Amino acid sequence: MNSKFINDFRSKIVLNEEQKSIIVGLMLGDGCFETQNGGRTYRLKIEQTLKHKEYVDWLYAKLRNLVLAEPLPREKRIGNKIYDNYGFQTVSCGNFRFYAQQFYDQESRKKKIPKIISKLLTPLALAVWFMDDGQIKSNRHRALLINSQCFGKEDLELLRGALNNKFGIETGLKREKTGFRIYLLSATIQKFLDAINPFILSSMKYKLGRINNLPKE
Repeated sequence: MNSKFINDFRSKIVLNEEQKSIIVGLMLGDGCFETQNGGRTYRLKIEQTLKHKEYVDWLYAKLRNLVLAEPLPREKRIGNKIYDNYGFQTVSCGNFRFYAQQFYDQESRKKKIPKIISKLLTPLALAVWFMDDGQIKSNRHRALLINSQCFGKEDLELLRGALNNKFGIETGLKREKTGFRIYLLSATIQKFLDAINPFILSSMKYKLGRINNLPKE
C-alpha cells in the first residue's frame, strides 16, 4: 500500500464522540497504543481471545475509518501454552496523541489514570472497560469485579473517586498477587448496570452472570 494512499487516509481521520469514549474504555482495559516515531503518532492495537470475536468485530465496525485491514485470528504463545486470539490495529496517526499522553507515563511507558479521568468517563467508556476486563464475582452475589491490576493503587484511587463523583458508583479494591482489582459494591451496583446495559453486547452478557435477575438489596 503506497504512502500517498496512507497519508490521504490519515488526513481524513476525525474522531467522533462515540469513538473517543470507546478509546477511553479500551485504555482502561486491554487496548494499547504503540508509537514508532517518538510519540508524534500512535496506532491503537486491539486483541482479544477468539471467543470474543463478536466484540472485536463490533469495535472494528465502530473504528472502521481508522483501520486499513480487517480483524484476523492469530496464535499467541505464553510459556508452553498457545492461545487463539483475534484482533486488529489502526493506522498510526496524530489523532491518538492526546489519549496516549493521558494514559501512558511518558518515561516508563506504563499505563496510568489521567488526572482528568472524570471528564473522559462516559457510560459507553464504562461498558467497553467492563467488556474488556469485567467479570461477575459469583452468581450468588450482586458484585462485579474489574481486572485493573495494570494500574497502581494511587491511580485506582483517582479512578474510584471519578466513578463515585460522576456516577455515584461506590467501589472497593481487592488485593491480588499482581496488583488490585476494583470491585463494585452492591449498594450502588444498579447505577453501574443502568449505565452500561444499553451498550453491552449479547455475547458479553455472560460477564454479568445472572446479576440483572437477582433481587435488589
